[in-house]
Order: sequence, then structure tokens, then C-alpha cells
Amino acid sequence: MENTNNSKNKTSLKEELKTIFSSSRAFWLVNLVNFGDGIAYFGMLTLLTLFLGGSVGMSDKMTGISVSTFTGLVTLFIFGGGFVSDKYGVRKALGISLVLLFVGRILLSCAALPVEAGLTAVGYIMAWGGLLIIAMGSGILQPALYAGAKEYTNPNVSAIAFSFIYAFMNLGSVCQDFISPFIRTDELFIGNIHGLGWGIMGVFLVCTALTGLMLFIHLTLFTKKVEEECRTAPPIKNKTWKERWNEMPLKDMRLLCFIFLLIPVRALFAHQFLTIPDYVFRVFSAEVAAKFEWINGINPFIIVIFAPLITMFTRKVSVYTMLLWGTALSAATTFLLVSNHPSVMILITYVVIFSLGEAMWCSRFYEYISDLAPVGQVGAYMGLANLPWFLAKFTTGLYSGSMLAHFVPKTGPQNPGMMWLIYGLIACITPIGLLLTKKWLENRPEKVS
Repeated sequence: MENTNNSKNKTSLKEELKTIFSSSRAFWLVNLVNFGDGIAYFGMLTLLTLFLGGSVGMSDKMTGISVSTFTGLVTLFIFGGGFVSDKYGVRKALGISLVLLFVGRILLSCAALPVEAGLTAVGYIMAWGGLLIIAMGSGILQPALYAGAKEYTNPNVSAIAFSFIYAFMNLGSVCQDFISPFIRTDELFIGNIHGLGWGIMGVFLVCTALTGLMLFIHLTLFTKKVEEECRTAPPIKNKTWKERWNEMPLKDMRLLCFIFLLIPVRALFAHQFLTIPDYVFRVFSAEVAAKFEWINGINPFIIVIFAPLITMFTRKVSVYTMLLWGTALSAATTFLLVSNHPSVMILITYVVIFSLGEAMWCSRFYEYISDLAPVGQVGAYMGLANLPWFLAKFTTGLYSGSMLAHFVPKTGPQNPGMMWLIYGLIACITPIGLLLTKKWLENRPEKVS
């Protein structure tokens, strides 16, 4: 692959910002879908363990396995979804994914209804079926978004383009975190304004309706003509599925080692939706739990602001260096929670510092993978890069429910500090591993496209 670092380094920050904000209509339509789905996806994921454990009636263990399987399948389908965007193009891939997401979210949102009628098995099937379809849609959507950032922007601003994709996704999460409590509870918020009190199911139905709106906007505005006029990448050579599979970089041991070393710290990201919700609801007061989404919303809020900013001012720093320091910060922050007398301020401090670590490395990781990918294979490479994320999410859910039941049960003695100590020690494997293998991983031969 041709090294584009020199051309990037010669471009000033002002010129790069001017270029990115004057990007094509297709790039901003991609980000519109990205933003809307960020609201819907995180709006449901944040409350998913509470919905399955409460409204649908699953046990802690079954809930943990169900959510972990769902998030693992999302990443597994990303592997195949990358081929979909490469084969059919970004526009069609986004359309297919939005249809699947709309159908899946309808099923999941209504899963509590048969349970209330005494048909528990039917509710379980609807919930699992909905999660499966949502996972398929998300698996196609995510590589299509990053492929769109690659295809519809100037190559000289790819680092900032990828940080925008990551930031817009988190902007959606910020919005849902502040709106969700108003929909879910009837608490007093501002002045005499009370929440709607629609419950978790109400939040899920709003997220579903938003998905339908995104589908309508996409089909109406993102036409074939817009796609052809806005593409900056060379025409994609039509290849068979077998040819695309054979060209995957599965034999590159440095690349595989690099992405698999991220699994331990990736587990911390899985705990944000597998462990943190129940941790807050069981350890903190009801007043804090009622505004849980606001605390949770600090993370995407920081990402929205600092992911682009950090990328802009560190765009000439190597990806590996940013990964090393970013993962080290995220792992070390976990030890703030090693206390059996947690406070809201400690929790907020944890979320803030953890988020800054995430902002340092996550979007740069995707930039690195896209730079390795030949023309027309960005989606497939993104799929491979997400395999460790699949393993982290899947394996984390296998034990997260049991760990909660043991260290932070609904009733009885609790020892949350020990749980977070274990999780922090596991996460430290990533920065230590990256440091020990730095020389070997950085001295990789140039890839020729």
C-alpha cells in the first residue's frame, strides 16, 4: 500500500478542517444515518439488561448470556457485513441494514407483551429473534459507515473523517442518554416538568420509530445519483465472494497479534452495558439510578468533543503510540472503582477518564485498518479488525452475570471493589502486551495494494 503519511503531514490543520466540512453530500448522509442509529442502538443497549431481566423476566445469568451473545453476534456479523458493503456498495448496504434494524427492533420492543399475558416462552423467542435480526442489521451497518467515510472524503483527511464517524455515533448516544430518562420515568426534571413515565418499553418503541424515520430519509435522499457523484475512491473491481475471502489478511501475523492484544481492554467496553447498569442500580440510591442514563451519557459526550480534537492535534503521532497510551489510561482508570464504599463523584471521575482514554485510540485504530485495506476491501478489513471485539463481548457476557450475582447480588452482602479489581487487572494485559511487542509490531513491511 502506498504510504500516505507524507501527504497528510504536509496538510495544515486549517486546510484539513476546511476539506472535511466541505465534504460531499453522501458523507453527511452517511453520518445522518450514523447519528440516528447511534440514538436507537445505544438507547436500547443501555437498558437492555434491565429490560430482559425485568420486563421479559430473564435471570441474571440468562440476561448476561443473552446480551453478550447479541453484542458478540453484532461483531461477528460485521465480519460478513464488510463483504456486503464491498459487494453492493455503501448506499445499498445502509438500506439493507436499516430494514433489518427496523424489523428487529419492533420484535424486541414488543417482547414483554406476551410475558405479561403469561406466554413467557413466546416473549423469550420474540426477544431473541429481535436481537438476532438487530445484530444482522448492525453487522452490515457499521462497516458500511466506515467504508462511506473512506469513499466520500478526500484521502488526506481520512484520520479526521474516521474520528467524525466515531464522534457522530457517540453524539447519538449522548442525545439518547439525556432524553431516555424523560421518556422512561415520571421523575421531576426541570421546573414543573415531569417525565412521561413510559418505562423501558416506551424508550424502545421511540428508538424503533426513529429507525423507521432513518430508513425513510435514507431511501428518499441517498439516491444512486448522489452515490455516483460523491464517490472519491476509484471504481470498485467486481470480485467474487471467494476472491474477496482469499484476499483477507488472515496470514499477517503482526496484524492479527496487534488486534487480538486489544481483547482484554475491549472487555471494559463490554462492561459498560453488561455490568455498569446493574452495578449502579444495585449499589447506588434510587435517586442516582433514576438518572443513570445521564451518568452513562458522559462517555459519548466526551467522545463527541475530544475524539476529533485529540485526533486533530495528534494526527502526526503514530497510531501505535496512541493505542498504547490510550489503552493504558482506560485500564488504569478501572482501579478507581476498587472500593466497597463507592461515591457518585468517583463514578463520574471514572467515566470521564475512561472516556478520554477511549478518545485517544478508538478512531485511530479504524484509520490504521482502513489504510491497510486495498481499494474495495475496506469493509472486509473492518470486519477482520472487529473479530477481537466479538470475542471480548461474547466471552465477557459468559461470566458478567455470574460475577454480578456473586459480588453485587440484588440482596445480601456486596463486594463490588473486588469485582472491579479483577476486571482492572485483566485490562492491564493490553497495554503491557502492546509495550512488550512494540518493536516487532511497528517494524512491519509496507503492504502493496
